[in-house]
Amino acid sequence: MSFRQIGLLSFSLFALCLTNCSHQNCKIEERPPVEITGKETTVTQNKDLTTRVRVFKPDGTLQCGQGQKIDLNTMKKDLQDIEVFSSENKHDGLMRVQVCGHPTGMANVYEILAADLERAQKLGFKKWNKD
Repeated sequence: MSFRQIGLLSFSLFALCLTNCSHQNCKIEERPPVEITGKETTVTQNKDLTTRVRVFKPDGTLQCGQGQKIDLNTMKKDLQDIEVFSSENKHDGLMRVQVCGHPTGMANVYEILAADLERAQKLGFKKWNKD
């Protein structure tokens, strides 16, 4: 294909996308207007509204298969009597130099109450601000 043919094909597809809704109704469904009576229930009813935060520690893995990975449940014991709502192993999203023996960036992340954040930090955990 020549450059001119590719350009013409691209323009044709673009024009098709622009005119797609002009030939038919683009709404997926028709919704009736909402009337507010004051007796509505909110989605947040019956939910725990306690503020939660995430804390983390590196999982011990090193590049080139070095280091020993610390399991989520094993590291969770470091949180002692702090209630953990969820846990996962995640990458911290930072770029690293590719060198054997350097950290991989993988971390064990735990969701706890915000009130327990200071206690967790004293135990060596840091606040997770990545998501």
